[in-house]
Amino acid sequence: MEGEQWHRPWRRAQERATHGESSRLHALDPGDHHRTLYRTLPGPRLRVRPHFPAMLLLPLLLEATLLRLASGSHHPFYNGFYYNHIMNDKGKGQEKVVYFNGAKLVVETSKDPIYSSSGANVTLPCHYHYEPNLEAKRKIRIKWSKLRDDYTKEQDVLVAIGKTYMAFGDFQGRTHLRQAGRREASLVISDVRLQDDGKYRCEVIDGLEDESDVVDLRLQGIVFPYQPPRGQYRLNFHEAERVCQEQGAVLATFNQLFQAWSEGLDWCNAGWLADGTVQYPIRLPRKPCGGLHLAPGIRSYGPRHRHLHRFDAFCFSSALRGEVFYLDHPAGMTLEEAKQSCQDAGAEIAQVGQLYSAWKFLGLDRCDAGWLADGSVRYPITKPRANCGPAEPGVRSFGFPSKGRFGVFCYKER
Repeated sequence: MEGEQWHRPWRRAQERATHGESSRLHALDPGDHHRTLYRTLPGPRLRVRPHFPAMLLLPLLLEATLLRLASGSHHPFYNGFYYNHIMNDKGKGQEKVVYFNGAKLVVETSKDPIYSSSGANVTLPCHYHYEPNLEAKRKIRIKWSKLRDDYTKEQDVLVAIGKTYMAFGDFQGRTHLRQAGRREASLVISDVRLQDDGKYRCEVIDGLEDESDVVDLRLQGIVFPYQPPRGQYRLNFHEAERVCQEQGAVLATFNQLFQAWSEGLDWCNAGWLADGTVQYPIRLPRKPCGGLHLAPGIRSYGPRHRHLHRFDAFCFSSALRGEVFYLDHPAGMTLEEAKQSCQDAGAEIAQVGQLYSAWKFLGLDRCDAGWLADGSVRYPITKPRANCGPAEPGVRSFGFPSKGRFGVFCYKER
C-alpha cells in the first residue's frame, strides 16, 4: 500500500502529460522522464497523501527544472559591451544570422604583420563597412585591446565613442584613433615600447552588432640568452623579467624566439619566455641538447612554476635611439672606473641589450673586450677574423670577471 501511494502521483503526472494537460512540457522532452526520476531519486521513500495538492506539482516542477538545466544556456563571450547576434535555426542544421541593423558589419585589419621598432610611431590599420552598404551615419563605439601571450584576459588599450576616447594603463598618453577616412578606426601608438609587441584586436560596436579583427605588431629586434653573475639556472620567472629589464630588454615571446632560431640562434640552455614557458632553440641536434635524433627546432619544457623553478632567460631588445661606442685606457679600467669614464663622456655604461642591438642594427664590430652595466665583459663581432673568437658573427662574452682591467662600452641617447 505504501508503495502504491508513492507511485500514484507520478502516474497522474504521466497521464496529464499524455492527455495534453502539460503539452508544453511534453513537447520539450517526449521521453518518459517520470519513471527515470523515480528510479534515481535519493533518500528514503516518502508517503504522499492525496490531500496535499501542492505535492502533486513537485514532480512536474522538478522535471521542468532539470530539463532547463540540461538544455544549457550558452551565453556569448562577455566583451565589456555584451552584444551578440541572434541565431535562428532553419530546421536543417543551418543557422541564419539576423542583423539588427539590416546589414552585416564587417571589420578588417591588415593580414600582414605591421613592423616597427622601439621609440618609433606606428599605425595599426582598421576599417569597417556594411554589407549591403548603409548610408546613414551610425553612432559607433570602438575598442582596441591587446592579446596576452599567456591567453589570459585581454589588456584594454583604448575605447572611443565618436571623437571622445580613453586610453588605459601604459598606453595612456601614447595612443589615439586615426579616423582620417570614412569608417576608419586605426590605432596610432607613439613612442613604441618593447612590451608593445604582440597581437591587437580592433572591435567595432554598432548598437547590438559587434565585430572584430586582429592585427599583429612586431618589433624589429634581437633575442639574446642571459645568465646572471651567479651562474646557470639561477632565475625564477619574476627574476628573469627583472634582469631583462635591467639590460634594456624584456622577456622574449615564443614568436620572437622562433624568429631568432630561424635566423640562426642555437643555444643549449633553457630559458624563460614571456608566457611563463621554458624553451630553448637548437639548430644542430646533439646529445646534451635533447638528443641526436630529434629534428632541429624549439625544445620546450612547457609552463613551469614561476616562483619555484629556476632557469636562464631569453631577452628581447629592439633598435636603439642612440649609439654605443667604445672607450679605452692604456692601462685598462676597473668596472667603477669604466662607469666614470662613460659619465665623463656625457653617456652611461651600456647595457647588454644595447650592445646586442648595436651589433645587429648598427653593425658594431670591435675586437676589444669592454665592461657592461651588469659587470660582464663582452665584445661584438660582425666580421669574424683571427684572434676575435669563433668563425661566426656574434657577441662574445668573458663572463663576469671579479678582477681585471678592460675598456668599456658606453651608450648615449641621440
